[in-house]
Amino acid sequence: MNPLLEPLRSRYASWLGLPAEDTSDTSDENPDEVRAMPIILRIERAEPPGRTALLEAAAAAALAVCLDERAQPGGEWAEPVHAWLDNRIRKVARRARGTHWQAVLDQPGITIEVDGAQARALVPGLVKETPKEVSRLQISGSELPADTPGPAPADVPLLMLNPDVPMTVGKASAQVGHATMILASLLPDDELAAWAARDYRVAVRTPSPARWKELCPVEDPEAGWRDNRVIAVRDAGFTEVDPGTITVLAQQPGTSA
Repeated sequence: MNPLLEPLRSRYASWLGLPAEDTSDTSDENPDEVRAMPIILRIERAEPPGRTALLEAAAAAALAVCLDERAQPGGEWAEPVHAWLDNRIRKVARRARGTHWQAVLDQPGITIEVDGAQARALVPGLVKETPKEVSRLQISGSELPADTPGPAPADVPLLMLNPDVPMTVGKASAQVGHATMILASLLPDDELAAWAARDYRVAVRTPSPARWKELCPVEDPEAGWRDNRVIAVRDAGFTEVDPGTITVLAQQPGTSA
């Protein structure tokens, strides 16, 4: 298991077990020390990307930054990535197009493209020090129409959006990024290496309510992982959803569940 993601691994089950109201409790935080990973979604006016492809790109990009060699001990990204992982893994999705998209390419991070959709995850940092090239980008207005991507490939992790919780593409981008990170924290080295060789590609889909209920491991996260290789993302509810909401399930391939 990757040691860099140990903070996520150690907090996972306890986070799912918190009372809903405690997930949004920030009383132990210093506002000046709040850190976040910006995720920049390329949404051009003339040719917007597909919603599913953009979410899949965002999910892969967030994890790629965390596990890049530059984020390893001694690397140029090590300090900011480690400091962020030791606290809440906040992500802030923003949309960009044209020259504004070109400008964020100069910020340290990784861009992933899926079926023509591009998302760039930046190295996390203090929110109060967000570069102007990033802070000027809009957070709202990043909605895209639903699409029908077809059956999910069986050989990549499946990220399932909560069918009962509507989310904008910006909110969903952050949530699927959380999902890939938590999933990666639980994988043995050989599976993580195989996923890395495929640039952390995933499939994002919305299951039926019945399937969601069947797989959701909130009552017993250890059994969910052991029996179905499923993890859950539980949101603090700062935006769009209520505190404690399960937003995404991620299932590692190789299970018959």
